[in-house]
Amino acid sequence: MRRISARRANSRASVVRDSGWAADARFAVACAVTLLGLLLLMDAGAGRVTVSRAALWAALAVLLFVVLLPPEVSAGPGRLASRGLLRERSVRTDRLVSARWCDGVGQRLVLRDADGGRVEVDPHVLVANPPLWRLLDEDVRACHARGLLLCGATAMRQLSARIDRETARTVFKVSDLN
Repeated sequence: MRRISARRANSRASVVRDSGWAADARFAVACAVTLLGLLLLMDAGAGRVTVSRAALWAALAVLLFVVLLPPEVSAGPGRLASRGLLRERSVRTDRLVSARWCDGVGQRLVLRDADGGRVEVDPHVLVANPPLWRLLDEDVRACHARGLLLCGATAMRQLSARIDRETARTVFKVSDLN
């Protein structure tokens, strides 16, 4: 019984989470609450506050919160997960078959595994969290070496180069070598 508990504790300890998610979640809450407060204040100033209008403004604030809240990204040995408000998606990083860029309003890295798992990750999360990137990079290199990663070596090289540039920029900034 104790071995199982120790294994679970070790597996939880080795899970790395997005360090900036809590601040992003607080920002989403603050924006939603501010919007709700301002809308209710404007209605009160105009003398038009009703229950239905207050409910409409609350629904609008909740919608803003849902739009602004980023998914929480976590990684452990052989696994990367992205948890949103309603569901969690995960991918086995030790069985990756595809890694590609999904362009749009916000660029995303789309990872797929051999079991059909699919996760979209904002590259800024990986740039800002080197431990997350290290776990993913190790598994991607292993998958590529085993021949599992059929599509995506270029996308991962691009991301690696971007993270190296950001790291160098940070080192120069901290060292006052700009």
